Amino acid sequence: MLSWFQAIMPKELKFFTLFSDHAETLVEGANALRDIMKGGDGVAEACARVVAHEDAADHITREVLLNVRRTFITPFDRGDIKDLITSLDDAIDQMQKTAKVVTLFELREFEDPMREMADIIVEAALLTREAVGLMANMRQNVTRLNQLTEQITHIEDRSDVIYDAGRKALFLAHRHDDPMAFVVGVDLYSHLEKVMDRFEDVANRISGIVIEQV
Repeated sequence: MLSWFQAIMPKELKFFTLFSDHAETLVEGANALRDIMKGGDGVAEACARVVAHEDAADHITREVLLNVRRTFITPFDRGDIKDLITSLDDAIDQMQKTAKVVTLFELREFEDPMREMADIIVEAALLTREAVGLMANMRQNVTRLNQLTEQITHIEDRSDVIYDAGRKALFLAHRHDDPMAFVVGVDLYSHLEKVMDRFEDVANRISGIVIEQV
């Protein structure tokens, strides 16, 4: 009886708008992160943009969590809503941590593999934005949603390959003359890889929700 009642009750759709707003901050943050990896005089400004987008994302996350408590009928399971917005927020939080490493160690030059990883992060952000935008009509968009989450997983695999190759090149370049450059470089590579890991987490959350709802 309860399930029937819930089925006919109108569901709050503002969650999907908030998810999309958050996904947009991921795209903006990823673009800023890619600008950081270009190096040069624009690094500080690009780092500040990442921080600003992370702050905006935090506000959206808090609004989602507040609405979970206030909304009688949610579009899908409350736990899934919290897990999805948390995974989205983790992605941009990790971008902010990456920018913090750049600021802390006053980095202005970056390796080619770092720039490649930043390009992949932008690609993942764009795919995530598309996927989140399709979630309001999951049944109609199930095929495309599955394609998008698989694509994000595949490009995370590409990121792993670049990550390993970049660290190896860094070791070979600095093992005899500048061990601190190797340590700082590896730290930065690690943060870039964690950004991609967080996007894979988002893809897995979306995939799980689609399985439950369709």
